[in-house]
This record gives sequence, structure tokens and C-alpha cells, in this order.
Amino acid sequence: MLNQSESRVRISRLQEQLTGKGIHAALLLMPIDIYYFTGTRQNSALWIPAEGEAVLLVRKSLARAKAESPLDDIRQFPSSKELPSLFPAHQTIIGMTFDAVPIQQQGYYSKVLSGKNFVDISMIVRELRSVKSAYEIECLKKSAAMLSSVFAEVPEFLKEGMRELDLAAEMECRLRKAGHEGLVRMRAFNQELFGGMAVSAGAASYGFFDGAVTGKGLSAACPQGASREPIVANTPVLVDFAGVVDGYITDMTRIFVIGELDAELRRAFDVSLEIQEAVRQAMVPGAVCEDIFRMAAGMAESAGLGGNFMGMPGEQSKFVGHGVGLELDELPVLAQGFNQPLQAGQVIAVEPKFVLPGKGAIGIENTFVVTENGGMRLSDLPDEIVSL
Repeated sequence: MLNQSESRVRISRLQEQLTGKGIHAALLLMPIDIYYFTGTRQNSALWIPAEGEAVLLVRKSLARAKAESPLDDIRQFPSSKELPSLFPAHQTIIGMTFDAVPIQQQGYYSKVLSGKNFVDISMIVRELRSVKSAYEIECLKKSAAMLSSVFAEVPEFLKEGMRELDLAAEMECRLRKAGHEGLVRMRAFNQELFGGMAVSAGAASYGFFDGAVTGKGLSAACPQGASREPIVANTPVLVDFAGVVDGYITDMTRIFVIGELDAELRRAFDVSLEIQEAVRQAMVPGAVCEDIFRMAAGMAESAGLGGNFMGMPGEQSKFVGHGVGLELDELPVLAQGFNQPLQAGQVIAVEPKFVLPGKGAIGIENTFVVTENGGMRLSDLPDEIVSL
């Protein structure tokens, strides 16, 4: 549970940014942003002035919010008529996360709080959240340990002839029993994720999800993840799942095979390991994200696999790593066009993968913390292909 000291540090970091940009206060409405600063994910709004104490206004449940959050000022959400009186008249420039708050909500607060000028602080909040504290790193380590423990059990239940869906369901069941919270949050508009996938024949499928492997899914309404296709011998089985503990997400991929893999697939896997290690070594403060992606893409190209890197040929994703934390798609992104330098304490899931049409998908994924010595891995599960 979030303690008062951790909460105050997070709030003070935001207040410093608000003051530096001449913003009088922040009004946060996204539940996961509120959880980050307060330690509770109740239906609420969070007011953080550039100077002074934060106020949490709770619709439901006030009792649980008070039990969970270390904030001193937690109140029942007031009526529309009473709401303006809570915000000082001199605080007129108000930050809001336009990247995630619906226009309808922005319109409501603009109407009720007339005279306030709302400005976008999406990047301020996301960049603050991207740098993890020691407390957060410990949460992520717990998540990685739980996820690793279930991945280690896959050889016990992976059988030839079982459907991708059956394998995924067994992973989901065991993860939940191990403490996985189930809800894998994403911030980006038009992105959805069930929580993971187990794919083999269905891996070489096109899909909307912005990832290297999407899976075939069960229908046009849910075109991602495991399908009803049977798992056959000598075909790679790619298992890619997120684990969530105390809201914190780690991401992992491992490859399994019943029998033996084609030599070309094994070579592609070896290249993915080489890319992962090169990226890990490059994950130091100050390194530019796009430069790391270009290095990874260049290694794939040099290996003759550029057209298969990070997706089906012609529909490839332009990243090799994505930030994780309370959301699966946090900053930073090791991606084309993302020119920000890395900072110590940022956490990135690195996932060099290849899709070879007619043969399957293959690759690796682990979660790392940016440090002065390169990426610090959060799990100790071996990377090797597991042959059954």
C-alpha cells in the first residue's frame, strides 16, 4: 500500500513541474493517474495545486478511499453548485490530461468551473510516472517473479493437439491463482489487450494491435490473441503474457516447441537474443530511444531479417521496447521518431521478435530497468527455447 512519504514525493514532483510552467493547479480525472498519486483507485477527481495540499474528491467509495490513501484531505464529491467553491479564484490556469480525458468530461468541468483556463499536462504526468522509485521497482520485481513462476510451469501442461485457446486459458488460470490482478491497462486510444496470448499456427496473422505479434483471436470482434487452431509438433509456440501485482505490470515472452524447430527459426531466435543484449547494454541514462531502435532494426537487417522484424512483412511495428508500469504502454518507447533520452529508473519491456510467414513467430521479451550499467533485468527466467 502506498505510504504517505511516497505519495508526497510524487505530488511534490508534479507541483515543481506545474510551478515551472506557470500552471496554478492540476485536475486529474484518469483513475490510474489518481492511483499513482493517492494509492486508491476509487471513482474520484484529484486536485493538486502548485502550492498547498492535494484534495481527493470521491464519488464512490469514500470509505475505501480513506482506508487506502495516505492523503490528509479526502472528501465526498460535491454537487455541481458546490464544486466551484473548492477551487480558489486566483488559480485560473488548470492542467488536465487531454490525452486520456474524454471531451465530455473536459466540457463538464469547463462549464462548472467557468473562468478557468484548462491546459494539457499529459506529457508532464506521463514523464513523471515513467521514472520509477525504489518502491515501484520492488512492486515490479514482485510482478516479474509471479510471472516467471507461471511461465516455468508451461512444460507441465503444453501438449500437442491442444488448442491455442486451451493453452492461453491454462496460463490465465494459473496466473490468477498466483495473484495476477488481471486488468492490463493501456492508455492509447483504440488499443485493447486481454492480457496475453499463446499462439502457434495463429501467430502469423494480421491485426490492429500495435505489436509484433497479434494472434488470430476468436472472431472479427476480438481479432487478437489465441485462436482455436491446434498446436502441432515442430512449430514455435509463442507465449506472451503480462503479470500485474499492486497495479504494476511486467511483460514477458518465451518460446516453446514440441519436437524440433526449423533451422531458419532457430537462427532468427538467436538474432533476437543478440538484439536483446545489445539493447540491454544501450539502456543507459542519456541514450536516445530512436537510436536504440535503429540499432536493433539495423541488426535485424544485417541478419537478412529486416523484412520480418517486429511483425508480418509490410505490417511491422516501429519499436523494439515499450515502457511499462501502471500501464502497458508507458513512456519511454524505443521507437522510430521517439527522440527522448532515457532516464535512470525508467522501466522498459524489450521485445525483439520476428514473424516468418509459413513458419511462425519467434523472439524474446523481458522487462528491464534503465541504470548507469545498462538494463537491469527484473526476472531470472532463462531465455532459451524450451523443447518438449
